[in-house]
Amino acid sequence: MRDFILPRFWRSASDSARFKGLFNYRAAWVLAIVLTAFSSLAPLLAMVSFDYQISRSAAESEVRLRTSRTVSNAKRSISFYLKERISALQFVLRDNTYKTLSARGRLTLLLQDLAESHGGFIDLGIIDQDGTQKTYAGPYNLEGKNYKGQDWFGLAASRGSYISGVFLGFRNVPHLVVVVRHDLPGGGFFLLRATLDTEQFSSLARLELSLGGDSFIINHSGVLQTPSRYHGDVLSTLNLPVPNYSEHTEVIGDEAPGGRVFVGYAYIPDSPFVLMVIKDRAELLASWYQTRVQLLGFLIASIFVVLLVVFAVATYLVNSIFIADQNRVAVLHHAEHSNKLASIGRLAAGVAHEINNPLAVIGEKTGLLKDLLTYGGSSVSHDRLLALSRDIERSVERCGNITKHLLGFARHINVSVERINLAAVVDETLGFLRKEAEYRSIEIITAVGEGQLDFECDRGKLQQILLNLVNNAFQAVSDGGHVSVTADSPDEEHIRIQVSDDGCGIAAVDRERIFEPFFSTKKDFGGTGLGLSITYGLVRKLSGDISVESTEGEGTIFTIVLPRKCGGGNGDSCEYC
Repeated sequence: MRDFILPRFWRSASDSARFKGLFNYRAAWVLAIVLTAFSSLAPLLAMVSFDYQISRSAAESEVRLRTSRTVSNAKRSISFYLKERISALQFVLRDNTYKTLSARGRLTLLLQDLAESHGGFIDLGIIDQDGTQKTYAGPYNLEGKNYKGQDWFGLAASRGSYISGVFLGFRNVPHLVVVVRHDLPGGGFFLLRATLDTEQFSSLARLELSLGGDSFIINHSGVLQTPSRYHGDVLSTLNLPVPNYSEHTEVIGDEAPGGRVFVGYAYIPDSPFVLMVIKDRAELLASWYQTRVQLLGFLIASIFVVLLVVFAVATYLVNSIFIADQNRVAVLHHAEHSNKLASIGRLAAGVAHEINNPLAVIGEKTGLLKDLLTYGGSSVSHDRLLALSRDIERSVERCGNITKHLLGFARHINVSVERINLAAVVDETLGFLRKEAEYRSIEIITAVGEGQLDFECDRGKLQQILLNLVNNAFQAVSDGGHVSVTADSPDEEHIRIQVSDDGCGIAAVDRERIFEPFFSTKKDFGGTGLGLSITYGLVRKLSGDISVESTEGEGTIFTIVLPRKCGGGNGDSCEYC
């Protein structure tokens, strides 16, 4: 569980300066999570978004369709109601003469018949062409009133039939009238006017709606013709804009004082009326809102599960890579030691010769000392004996130094910074290879200044770096080739060492990989691919940098730049060095 919450690679040191081939585990972990999460969540988010839009559109379309159907049905009912009243008046005119209708008793009887057969008729009146009401039947005292100055009179006279909006008139009570014109045979005309029951008319606009719905009728100026639940009583001004004229039923979305609403409306033909149905959007879409919450809940749960799985898989994979690389670090650590032993094996001939010379001197001096002590007797000089013993000591010391150098290559090297002379280190390292160079007629050229190139560094690591690069150069050149080791100081803070040869060179396609562990262009000839990888790690351990320039068929130059105080710094993170 601890590795899952805080994996091993997260607890390790920075990976920015690790040996060639490792990478930044934290960055790889973050990148793996981001890319995998994006590729997993993008289709999910797209699908949920698409489903969200489709379901919302379907819900709104269903609401609009139901609203449109409700308004259309009510429109037909109101239109039929008004046309039926107009038709009833027209029938009365066809069945009666002006003289007959002018009789108050006949008009009263007709009013009773219309009220019983059709309903909604309040009064009837005969108005001559001068606008005077000649005969009246109804509850108000309106006989003799003149209507010529009112708008409805002129419209009814010109159109032949007219349906008024709700108004107060002489009775000062909200009412509406329907008027039909009848032409007289000898010229002139008269109007048959009927007042309709406003309560019955209002009932046509009271639709069965949900709790938050409202239905009412307005005129073309936005004045209420029937009471509204939320917008006032009859003859109040509607606080919403009058919708645009349309021959068909329309449903639009609009802003109301209480929030967003759906507005369904229809213009009633041949009348000043507009039927309006207003429904609360939130209430109508409540079921869809519940579905939306479930959809969002599903999305959140899915995102959580996806991110959890992505996090777990990315952590497991990167941690596995980290552990594998740590195991590789351990293998390379041992491989470095084996490489040193292999170097010792390659140097065996030269080392044997170097040890044989002082051993021969020791044998010779020891024999002479024995002869002097055996046959010389008392005539042997004390100084001569001391001189022989000093020769033997120097030879033993020389053998010891050679053995010490060999053991330095053979054991694991820990950082041990000391003041060293670069020329001496180069000469000492090349001393192990001179016998092989003589055997293959390889000319070794050195150009290392004395004194001014003294600096603080780890002698053992620097020796192995030089030994690996020179060995690599020996393998690249043919017999009779040239290998050079040069050093200078590019600035006051750094030392630059170059190992070059005129051998076969390195192909361009291989130059990017030569520092990778186990990569070798000489595997058919026994190459392990570890020499340059170990060299790279050692240079980084010394806080330096290494680069290569090579041309096929012409040769190779390895350039090492080291600080004058090696060790520590970013090189400390190279674990296998």
